[in-house]
Amino acid sequence: MHDRLTIVKVGGKVVEEPDSLKAFIKDFASIAGQKILVHGGGRSATAIAQQLGLETKMVEGRRITDQNMLDVVVMVYGGLVNKNIVAQLQALNKQAVGLTGADLDLVRAVKRPVKDIDYGYAGDVTGVNTEQIEDLIKNGVIPVVAPLTHDGKGQMLNTNADTMAAELAKAFASVFRVSLVYCFEKKGVLSNPADDDSLIANLSYEMFDEYKESGVINDGMVPKLDNGFAALKRGVSEVFITNIKGLSSGLSSGTLLSLD
Repeated sequence: MHDRLTIVKVGGKVVEEPDSLKAFIKDFASIAGQKILVHGGGRSATAIAQQLGLETKMVEGRRITDQNMLDVVVMVYGGLVNKNIVAQLQALNKQAVGLTGADLDLVRAVKRPVKDIDYGYAGDVTGVNTEQIEDLIKNGVIPVVAPLTHDGKGQMLNTNADTMAAELAKAFASVFRVSLVYCFEKKGVLSNPADDDSLIANLSYEMFDEYKESGVINDGMVPKLDNGFAALKRGVSEVFITNIKGLSSGLSSGTLLSLD
């Protein structure tokens, strides 16, 4: 039996608001056993870009990353957000190291081909190098991973944080018994986004298809769930969608994905 590894991706308002981030980090730090934290930070990147006089362009929830915006996201994700989280974990006596996909050649990607939309320096993951990170994890170090990758030729790329978490989960599934948790401000997947009590506690792939077709599940939740189900298909043991309360209660609430 493999050791357990919990990979948590935190995003949305949780990572953007100081009080909620502090509460999240406390709960994340209390998770038993080995763990990895993958974070977003899109609102922070947008705010810094605005201060620099740069326009943020989004298509279907995905950022158009030209050279100027790439500079911003590398600074914000890899620096400001990442090191703030690392520092807060250290304050709780948790050994943590901040990483991007370029560090230790962790995650490689290719620049997304232009089809209908040119996303600029957006990276589609091609491989994850688990070996050196595995040693860190087994020595009690918590990797804190920013959603940035590289192409192996010196080019940094902006990569969706949900995808980063899923790709790490899939890669580590051959080494550990992996639980993948997406943590954001909602209780989980909702049948009515305006009603916080409309939680779908168990979501099968068949149900996901039906809800997606009918429009009940839409927008940014679709790629999150696509990533989650892809992870299950590649050997990840569990995938949860939840909020801070669900995380702190040992994943007793939220949405559990299943392939059946």
